[in-house]
Amino acid sequence: MAELAAAAGSQLSMIGFSADEFHMGSEDSQAYPDDGEGPVRAARVDAFAISPSTVTVADFARFVHATGHLTDAERHGDSLVFQGLLTSELRRTAAAPEPSTPWWRQVPGAAWFAPEGPGSTALDREDHPVTQVSQRDAEAYARWVGARLPSETEWEYAARGGLHQQPYPWGSVRDPEGRRRMNIFPGEFPDGVPREMGTRPAQSFEPNGYGLYNTTGNVWEWTASAFTPGHIEASGTARRGADPVMRGGSYLCHSSYCRRYRTSARTSSSVDSSLGHTGFRLAFTPAMPG
Repeated sequence: MAELAAAAGSQLSMIGFSADEFHMGSEDSQAYPDDGEGPVRAARVDAFAISPSTVTVADFARFVHATGHLTDAERHGDSLVFQGLLTSELRRTAAAPEPSTPWWRQVPGAAWFAPEGPGSTALDREDHPVTQVSQRDAEAYARWVGARLPSETEWEYAARGGLHQQPYPWGSVRDPEGRRRMNIFPGEFPDGVPREMGTRPAQSFEPNGYGLYNTTGNVWEWTASAFTPGHIEASGTARRGADPVMRGGSYLCHSSYCRRYRTSARTSSSVDSSLGHTGFRLAFTPAMPG
């Protein structure tokens, strides 16, 4: 493992890894078999580098200022926001798109710079992960800095921090000695503790053994891999028509309905989906000598 400078234009350093093998996935009682977390299998990564934290609001603002990029949320005119982060007026008027998840509201005007819709701003949290960005937006940013999104296998290898088959980047206990080590939903879902809801800075809590921050909790992270019915990624990149994998869980994960705040957990969404709890980090393939 070595520190590498990121490609030109990036505001982040990168952490580099040599080719290696590890045991990917999980079969423990917390895993979701239907998500394709198991079985545990040997997986290989080629040499790569990954950013220690997610791309921040400030990073993304520089990209938009330089390129004029219009995000999918802006093109669509609305995006999904957790109800507990809305003003009382928006909570009353914004519709829930799915009866099964009434805590999500479809909010006109929600975008990366106004993550909770009109009246909100991300400019007072520039060190937080940028959210309300689709995978297509994330890939556009990555191209701008000469990087890419990590594959699912690369993401899990780095997220584990060198630990073998542990559910969390620091070990087997979620809250060691009663201390919170990640940003997940506070209190009882979905009402919770309002002052503790939402994202935290991208470099909150202690990093894992490889120096990566918040690989569980805070925001889901886009990868370049396709979410297949099983766990095996065929090529490391999303196939046409297949939804991409997201990793890491978010501030909305709660043990009562979503234990996906673990290094092996996975979910997916469409390439143009923008969500209030989803961001991304960068990866890079080092040039081979010679």
